[in-house]
Amino acid sequence: MACGGRRPEHRGPPELFYNEEEARKYTHNSRMIEIQTQMSERAVELLSLPEDQPCFLLDVGCGSGLSGDFISGQGHHWVGIDISSAMLDVAVDREVEGDLLKGDMGQGIPFRPGTFDGCISISAVQWLCNADQRTHNPAKRLHCFFSSLYSVLARGARAVLQLYPENAEQLELITTQAMKAGFTGGMVVDFPNSTKAKKFFLCLFVGPSGVLPTGLGTECGDEQERKESKFSKERMRYKTAKGKSLKKSRDWILEKKERRRRQGKEVRADTRYTGRKRRPHF
Repeated sequence: MACGGRRPEHRGPPELFYNEEEARKYTHNSRMIEIQTQMSERAVELLSLPEDQPCFLLDVGCGSGLSGDFISGQGHHWVGIDISSAMLDVAVDREVEGDLLKGDMGQGIPFRPGTFDGCISISAVQWLCNADQRTHNPAKRLHCFFSSLYSVLARGARAVLQLYPENAEQLELITTQAMKAGFTGGMVVDFPNSTKAKKFFLCLFVGPSGVLPTGLGTECGDEQERKESKFSKERMRYKTAKGKSLKKSRDWILEKKERRRRQGKEVRADTRYTGRKRRPHF
């Protein structure tokens, strides 16, 4: 995988990145706690667990136990596995209700076959795509994880893995290894048209493939579709051969002003003078 940017996976292996300082954020940063809880709620929802029946779940990359708190709140039992000692220490200090295990998911899930009724994972799987050691092979580590996960899940169970793929190649690598391990299912994308709210959930089935859930925010009313379609068609005639309007042209200026209006910013009204070249003053 390409290495660049400020993604956490590029700053070092997870057991070092999630140190004591980083772990403390998961008990003091209210925004981080809120996001983690929301994604955990969505992951458990996608598991489609039977109602009024406690289940035994696995939380891969459990960290400080925030996901486990939601699982416990729903009346289920859980076991969490994580590679970071600092994060697990925070979970112990928080007195979470689940059992905790320190382990590297890239080396497999060490439980008996058919142990769990389901599995969730929040923001963990993409770490397996990085070779943090010379002996690490991302494809092999992913296959080891998925094949062992397939084994420890009961037949008919689901695994819902929320992840942040870096690019299309990484996403293909992850899904390919999951299917090679025997899983069926696919990717559920919530709010696909949003930059900030967009979330990827790999929804996997053990046994016969179920109906893949629909992502949130994918429904679009007829009026909204017409507006988006109209906007797209209007932009088409302003494009150059490379797909962009000529910079500083009237069309380019109008598009830029329209984008700023959609962002809620104050913009001067359009007139017949907008984008007109001014004569030089002598």
